[in-house]
Amino acid sequence: QGTGDVKYHLGMYHRRINRVSNRNITLSLVANPSHLEAVDPVVQGKTKAEQFYLSDTEGKKVMSILLHGDAAFAGQGIVYETFHLSDLPSYTTHGTIHVVVNNQIGFTTDPRVARSSPYPTDVARVVNAPIFHVNGDDPEAVMYVCNVAAEWRSTFHKDVVVDLVCYRRNGHNEMDEPMFTQPLMYKQIKKQKAVLKKYAEKLISEGVVTQQEFEVRSSPSLRS
Repeated sequence: QGTGDVKYHLGMYHRRINRVSNRNITLSLVANPSHLEAVDPVVQGKTKAEQFYLSDTEGKKVMSILLHGDAAFAGQGIVYETFHLSDLPSYTTHGTIHVVVNNQIGFTTDPRVARSSPYPTDVARVVNAPIFHVNGDDPEAVMYVCNVAAEWRSTFHKDVVVDLVCYRRNGHNEMDEPMFTQPLMYKQIKKQKAVLKKYAEKLISEGVVTQQEFEVRSSPSLRS
């Protein structure tokens, strides 16, 4: 019967080889309920436990990454509480990378009537975490910022936030019709090219790949 929750709220566990270090990396995705940020302290507790049993006193073997939505990040008090635990001696996991998927709308609510601060990530300022705002339509900029965030965490063992400023092309859970509640916003979104298409056109114009190479790599039927 399953849990009755949506499929991407369920957890997973995967081990793969790191081709650079030739060592195994274990990726563990913690299951979370629809009250999204409730999973934050669970992730930190799991991370802390694994660090404890591996005698990882500096967080060099186990690291936590938290994925957030913009409205949930600003609106759920558990985020603020989790940040305040981040640097306490008995609770620290030696730095968490927070990735906020900022689609600029919480379900159907405009940011101007959802929070009092300019950015959803302002709650992270309570621990002076660096916050990087990056255009989700620019994959190279996103990768650059993520590398900087990883280096920050690795060097200083403190929390860091990546704010992916993007948009939601379809409705909530990809099932409702967003034009009912956000007609102006979604008229603009319909005019936007998809990220893959936009980036492919850039690479093709620069001669990095050909149109044929792009079509082969992006089509599952052609790859097989």
